[in-house]
Amino acid sequence: METNKNNYCVIMAGGVGARFWPMSKTSRPKQFIDVLGVGKTLIQLTFERFSNICPPENVLVVTNEIYKNLVLQQLPQLKEHQVLCEPSRRNTAPCVAYANYKIKEENPNAIVVVAPSDHIILKEEEFVKNIKTAIDAASQNDWLLTLGIKPSRPDTGYGYIQFVEEKIYSDDIPLYKVKTFTEKPNLEIAKSFLASGDFLWNSGIFIWSLSSIMKAFNELLPDVDTLFEKGAGIYNTHGEKNFISETYAVCKNISIDYGIMEKAKNVNTLAVDFGWSDLGTWGSLYTIRSKDDNKNAVVGKNVMLYGTENCIVNMPDNKLVVLQGLDDYIVVEEDNTLLVCKKDDEQQIRQFVADVKVEKGDKYI
Repeated sequence: METNKNNYCVIMAGGVGARFWPMSKTSRPKQFIDVLGVGKTLIQLTFERFSNICPPENVLVVTNEIYKNLVLQQLPQLKEHQVLCEPSRRNTAPCVAYANYKIKEENPNAIVVVAPSDHIILKEEEFVKNIKTAIDAASQNDWLLTLGIKPSRPDTGYGYIQFVEEKIYSDDIPLYKVKTFTEKPNLEIAKSFLASGDFLWNSGIFIWSLSSIMKAFNELLPDVDTLFEKGAGIYNTHGEKNFISETYAVCKNISIDYGIMEKAKNVNTLAVDFGWSDLGTWGSLYTIRSKDDNKNAVVGKNVMLYGTENCIVNMPDNKLVVLQGLDDYIVVEEDNTLLVCKKDDEQQIRQFVADVKVEKGDKYI
């Protein structure tokens, strides 16, 4: 399929995925794991998805430098200079600024899609169609676009976008001006959002022209922008690594949502529905995986269940596991680490990981 040489994709792959512990560990976070059991990792699925949108040489992956070899191993289509290695975690705004200047050296006319590496998208064709619509809109207007997912339930794990109910692009495309962004709400507020009908889940997938996002950085995050601007002429050369190390050492930690999207006046959203999950938790994976007659989602060839229902079980194939009398639990083993936790309490997993680090050291995380 012919793809536009001005289309670029930035895949953000720097997270450590603590909420998927113990399957996801610091040495191999969830984006590098075949979480769905389909023979491909999440980052491989993400890369494939974008092969219908831009040429492979226009894909950049931003990750922590400790994952550089994992990225190149799992995406052999990439050249080394397409992997942007962050020396430390500084949230998403510096990561986007870094990518902006890399792309600018190559193609100042670029239209850029920024997407996380670990999302699930079940309706691939619909996704590609939506992205192409957003690219067309971004190429013709000075807009910062985000994809808003039509909510199917009052989920408290997602951020929400409130939009103005008047189409601004064309009558048959649900593209709206953004009114407000709201962080993860409590259940009552989430229910009221759904009832009002003018809220979408914030997917964290962005589309903009390079010129529009660079203008926004210049106006709204000038301190971050100035740092990366100093590297003009150094990007895509041998001096890039040292320059980035020095820049990240002094760059502030700030998200693109907070730093730009919540403050800019030209933010719009395309309302979409392509079977999306940000796959943030074991519970979200449970909803996607196929289940047996007792609503158990099981991975592992030697798992035997008795009186057990509504559980997500993830076990190595070579381990015999017998479970009896469990309801609504997460049971996961990876590398001699076993987690048994109520699904309702999965938000505590981050705390478990922190406690394990203090009590047992880095070996298990």
